Amino acid sequence: MLHNVAVVGCGYWGPNLVRNFHQLKSVDWVHCVDLIPERLDKIQMSVTGVICHTSFDEVLKDDDVTVVAIATPLAMHYKLAKAALQAGKHVLIEKPMAPSLREAEELVELADKKKLILMVDHTFLFTQALIKIKEMIDEGHLGELVYFDSNRINLGLFQHDSNVVWDLATHDISIIDRLFKSKPVKINCTGTKVAPFEHESIAYLSILMDDGSLAHISVNWMSPVKVRQILIGGTKRMLVFDDVLPSEKVKVYDKGVEFYEDPNEIYKILVQYRVGDMHAPKIGSEEALALECQYLLDCVDKGQKPFNDGVSGARVVAMLEAAQKSLELDGATVRLD
Repeated sequence: MLHNVAVVGCGYWGPNLVRNFHQLKSVDWVHCVDLIPERLDKIQMSVTGVICHTSFDEVLKDDDVTVVAIATPLAMHYKLAKAALQAGKHVLIEKPMAPSLREAEELVELADKKKLILMVDHTFLFTQALIKIKEMIDEGHLGELVYFDSNRINLGLFQHDSNVVWDLATHDISIIDRLFKSKPVKINCTGTKVAPFEHESIAYLSILMDDGSLAHISVNWMSPVKVRQILIGGTKRMLVFDDVLPSEKVKVYDKGVEFYEDPNEIYKILVQYRVGDMHAPKIGSEEALALECQYLLDCVDKGQKPFNDGVSGARVVAMLEAAQKSLELDGATVRLD
């Protein structure tokens, strides 16, 4: 089935969506929507065969448009997604899906009522590295997950409508939601603002899971270097995912700690460190966003719910909301239902 896809918002992320949808064989036309004509002119110079609009209503009224991808600032996600769903369009929303859990849940309910696909653009979940890590975890290669430690730092890009938690930590929270079988129960978040910006540009999050495992996330717009590194520790093995490296992005270490009780001394616990080999699994080179765009259209054609659907997107928003509340309470613990 051929689709007409509309990309709303052609500033920072929108052109990437336009390019990837345009390259798919199952896409007939790509419609570009933006209030700023210069952005549309720039896209027309780089991508041939696109239809440009400065009015979103034109797309909503076009029955040939089956999918709407929203790549606007966060504050506009809910309004635009709701209008698209009400018009009978399948929707892809840039992360995070909404500025509040209430709005996210309303979009989920509306999509279910209309029997439409609602998908959240958590692109990192489609990277070949994360696909391989998910596969290893599901196969029990790491054992039970014990901790998740992430550093996602760089110089900029400062956002004007959200802080660094909603901008950068969203990636890691979506990864945690994808990889961990356990559920988050408590969140602590501390951060600071750098004048003259009104939003936090540095933050540290701790997320306690219901099985006792712990996730820690460091996000920062004020770093002199770019770091995209995740450490995941399991009871069998541990791994490091370094997205900045050109190759061997994932390294698995056969290292761990084993505990033994001395039968002769009941209160004595012996600790033995296990040090084995390191191996770097083969990682594919397919572009994550291209895979995600194709996956969306496959879900539409087959009528199946994507794993990164509105429900998973709402779980991410719930954690972001809890982190924001903790941030406003100077790092106080916030419980998740």
